[in-house]
Amino acid sequence: MTEAILLVGGKGTRLRPVTVRTPKPMVPAAGVPFLTHQLARARAAGVEHIVLATSYLAEVFEPYFGDGSSLGLHIEYVTEEEPLGTGGAIRNVASRLHSGPDDPVLIFNGDILTGLDIRALVDTHRTSGADISLHLTRVEDPRAFGLVPTDATGRVTAFLEKPQTPEEIVTDQINAGAYVFRRSVIDTIPAGRPVSVERETFPDLLAAGAHLQGMVDSTYWLDLGTPQAFVRGSADLVLGRAPSPAVPGRCGDRLVLDGATVAPDAKLTGGTVIGTGAVVGAGARVEGSAVMAGAVVEPGAVVTDSLIGEGALIGARTVLHGAVVGDGARVGADNELRDGVRVWCDAHLPAGSIRFSSDQ
Repeated sequence: MTEAILLVGGKGTRLRPVTVRTPKPMVPAAGVPFLTHQLARARAAGVEHIVLATSYLAEVFEPYFGDGSSLGLHIEYVTEEEPLGTGGAIRNVASRLHSGPDDPVLIFNGDILTGLDIRALVDTHRTSGADISLHLTRVEDPRAFGLVPTDATGRVTAFLEKPQTPEEIVTDQINAGAYVFRRSVIDTIPAGRPVSVERETFPDLLAAGAHLQGMVDSTYWLDLGTPQAFVRGSADLVLGRAPSPAVPGRCGDRLVLDGATVAPDAKLTGGTVIGTGAVVGAGARVEGSAVMAGAVVEPGAVVTDSLIGEGALIGARTVLHGAVVGDGARVGADNELRDGVRVWCDAHLPAGSIRFSSDQ
């Protein structure tokens, strides 16, 4: 296998935190744009040619990644005129593929962070003789996902909508967002209209007797559909829980990028990333968080599981827990923000203006 399609979500999807100006696939995760981890892992698995399919912002991706040579890849870009869905996006880039009819083509989503063994998925595809092979993962609570039951050989038997009752939960296996297609199958997807692989392509192929093979790989898997999940993913990359050859440094409790300033008595733990030019003041504690370029965390602040946007300021003794602070925002001293709160770009919270804990 030498080819892949990387699907980057369209405008208006969950891919962009509303408090960060940079499109989410380009927001630094563990020091580099998230897509870099996706591309580097594909290259490590033997992929040489990638078509990046997007319905928006190709002008952001191409200047950064160029032709892909810096990653050892050849990257091409295709931008949809109108959003076409997952299946439509795959069909839309078919003319850019070089593979023969029976060759495998890897397809993966740009908003999933995974430790998937890509080579094992391709090997499963080849040895099973499948038309399409799917990465499946197991989750504790599958109610928010479509279910993909398989038989004893791993062959997919059905695609089931999100279960509504306990009786409908017939498996804990879900579609994990990475596939290997036989090249000729891509040409059977209708062209020029929106198509969902999950709701149309896969069920229709199964009904027509096609061979769809599932490979359960329950290593690390995270859907980065929310800012909080993105922060978790960045921390897990630094900690080494989510493998990536693109992390700029050794795995550990923290990643401090060149040009950042951290006071000697500041404490950074839990996979925290301090971006270029950021400043962390004396006595501050930052755990499991991403502090973007040029941001300032003043002395005594406590930041946990939070995203601090570029150029933002967190005032002295302020406490953040599970917060997202937008680019250029200023959170004054002695505030307390918790549990999913978002501060918009360039907003200004005066000192001591918000408190979430009780008076007890």
